[in-house]
Amino acid sequence: MPETGNPPLLADAAGNANANANGSTEARRQVTLLKTGALQNAILNSANFSSIATDEKGVIQIFNVGAERMLGYAAADVLNKITPADISDPREVIARAKALSVELGTQIEPGFEALVFKASRGIEDIYELTYIRKDGSRFPAVVSVTALRDDQRAIIGYLLIGTDNTARKQIEAERQHLLEAQEETNKRLQQTNVTLQVSEEKLAVTLNSIGDAVIATDADGRVTLLNPLAQKLTGWTQAAATGRPVDEIFHIINKETRLPATIPVIATLAHGTIQGLANHTVLIAHDGSECDIADSCAPIRDRDGQVIGAVLVFRDVTGEYAVQQALRDQQFYTRSLIESNIDALMMADPSGTITDVNQQMEALTGCTRDELIGTPFKNYFTDPERAEAGIKRVLSEKKVTDYELTANHKRNGETVVSYNAATFYSADGKLQGVFAAARDITERKRLDQVLLDKNTELESAKLVAEKANLAKSNFLSSMSHELRTPLNAILGFAQLLETGSPTPTDAQGVRLNQIIKAGWYLLDLINEILDLAVIESGKLSLSQEAVSLTEVMRECQAMIEPQAQQRGIQMNFLPFDSTWFINADQIRIKQVLINLLSNAIKYNCAQGTVRVACTAITPERIRISIKDSGMGLPAEKLAQLFQPFNRLGQEAGSEEGTGIGLVVAKQLVELMGGTIGVESTVGMGSDFWVEIIRDVMPQLAAGNAMPTEFAPQAQGNAALRTLLYVEDNPANLMLVEQIIEDHPHVRLLSASDGNLGIALARAHRPDVILMDINLPGISGFQVLTILREDPLTARIPVLAISANAMPRDIEKGLEAGFFRYLTKPIKVNEFLVALDQALALAETGSDGAVIPEPA
Repeated sequence: MPETGNPPLLADAAGNANANANGSTEARRQVTLLKTGALQNAILNSANFSSIATDEKGVIQIFNVGAERMLGYAAADVLNKITPADISDPREVIARAKALSVELGTQIEPGFEALVFKASRGIEDIYELTYIRKDGSRFPAVVSVTALRDDQRAIIGYLLIGTDNTARKQIEAERQHLLEAQEETNKRLQQTNVTLQVSEEKLAVTLNSIGDAVIATDADGRVTLLNPLAQKLTGWTQAAATGRPVDEIFHIINKETRLPATIPVIATLAHGTIQGLANHTVLIAHDGSECDIADSCAPIRDRDGQVIGAVLVFRDVTGEYAVQQALRDQQFYTRSLIESNIDALMMADPSGTITDVNQQMEALTGCTRDELIGTPFKNYFTDPERAEAGIKRVLSEKKVTDYELTANHKRNGETVVSYNAATFYSADGKLQGVFAAARDITERKRLDQVLLDKNTELESAKLVAEKANLAKSNFLSSMSHELRTPLNAILGFAQLLETGSPTPTDAQGVRLNQIIKAGWYLLDLINEILDLAVIESGKLSLSQEAVSLTEVMRECQAMIEPQAQQRGIQMNFLPFDSTWFINADQIRIKQVLINLLSNAIKYNCAQGTVRVACTAITPERIRISIKDSGMGLPAEKLAQLFQPFNRLGQEAGSEEGTGIGLVVAKQLVELMGGTIGVESTVGMGSDFWVEIIRDVMPQLAAGNAMPTEFAPQAQGNAALRTLLYVEDNPANLMLVEQIIEDHPHVRLLSASDGNLGIALARAHRPDVILMDINLPGISGFQVLTILREDPLTARIPVLAISANAMPRDIEKGLEAGFFRYLTKPIKVNEFLVALDQALALAETGSDGAVIPEPA
């Protein structure tokens, strides 16, 4: 096969045409064939296209001049040797195979098949491909592929026509570069526009928000801009002012002369310099209103530095002038305060050098203000080192008080002063120095000595008073016992006579009633006087704890009901929350409430009522209110209610009283952290109330529930029980003997001292022991200790009975281990209840007696 010229396939076609033609037809066909051949040769030999023809397997059969020029191969280098895939970029061939496999849904192998697959299926195929020259260089080509077929449409080869795409690629790249450059230019232009717009907006916002008024003009001094504040101060709007001469808008005069002032815009435009107004310039607004102003005017220049306008900035300084005047007034006022101070005042810098003084400092030192300023503070005191130490101390501690120094007057001697000082600072927190005040304390020193002497005298008097108070307390304690002991016999035997057999006659009953009544009254008087004395001496001991309000009110009701029934008074205890607890001394709170309830009954009207209510007035406090229907009290008597021994005019009345019950109640309530008060209306009654601190319910151990009531033990046909009474007073012993005469199931053993009592207890092992506290030899407490240490007597219940009836005495007895602590004079019912409870405890043989409910 020749390297150039007509391809064999085309020559065969021409030969066949020549063989079949005849005559003129043959001549025309020959001409046509020659033209077709010439056209084919022109195409195949064109230097502008690469024409590569292959057989059906892809082996190159034709490689025209254009292909040689583009690829650098001679036809002999490639004919019957390689396929077009061998001169193509292998990566692109592989990529094309993958892409066609996906597109056509069939597996296409990389190589020549990938280049002609579409053409082999009759699909027009033009694609871009990188050809590799013989020297290894590359260039982009656009390739058109056509399948060559015979008369039976069978593929006999492929024709690949390629054009060098380098120039087009370069043009496209340049165009893309131009497009990108244009796009970048457009972006920058947009950014510039946005920046300009933002700048304009910021300028507008700035001009609208700054605290100064702004007027801009052109080179001829005509207004071009007014910000809102300028419009407000001048009274001109932007629309009305634009284009007008600035002196029409900015009308100013001199404050003192009221003559027109020169507008700085004119000088700025003429000279291109910054101008400002003198002080005391007044701006007259469009409506005639005035304000003091301060201003500054600057030129506006173009890029060439030419003045094209001016900007005038001004502000209303009316308020500033007022502040300056106020500041001058304040400085004068402050100076007046400093000079009017009775103390010598001075200021010093951190080194201790005086910077200012008042006239009192001049008087203290005998030096003038000019002489003092600029000199060391320490020079004016008898002890310069101590004075300097005072300055250093205030600098380190920020403040010094009552630092004693002795000032040295130039002519008149020395003065003891109290030096008080503190540091002071500038607005930015920088230390400026020390502000000090020195006060003459000569007289105070003299008074201090007098006070010291008086305190010494008072201390001696206090010791004497404490000794006297101790003697009084001992006397009261002794008197309590001595008074109660005979009262025990009086009241005890009187109660026995009243309830004994034979029954007293009516006359005897009246007399016994008077004896008992007088005895109990005397006992109340003794108790209240002792309570008041103990409270006033500060020796009262309270045992505050969480106390059930329900239990307290139930006990008070039980104790007061008989008195109310006797007088025909109806008692109304209103219901309240049974879970309420108060923080109080249980004995003392009952003492207070019984006093108030008793008064409400005594001073009530016939067939009157008493209403008792408990309310939680706050989450922390509970109020107990006792309201009666009596005559009430006027305001002047209410003010005297809590005065000792003041019965408010009831001394001559039928009701007995001491006039100290309310005083004791008030002091007890206040000692428990509560308050007591009263509201009263004449003719309608009085409402006494106690407010006490609320407490929480204590957590009780299981099986240790709080009893609701105590009642005597029902005896029935009980076996004979033994009571041992240890008592040295025959009258008291006789009283107890007669009390238990009506109780045949109880036999009485007696001992006159503690040692005999111990011996009888060990020998007879009684069911219950009644123990006096004040015994000859050893006391009742000592006897109890011995009995508890002996296994034979350790579990016998022991009841204490004593005339020592102070609350602390009772607490002490119960803490020691007595089952109950009874006080003299004996209350028969109380004694019998305690005895039955002790007998019940002895029968159960346990530490916790089970007390049955009343039958």
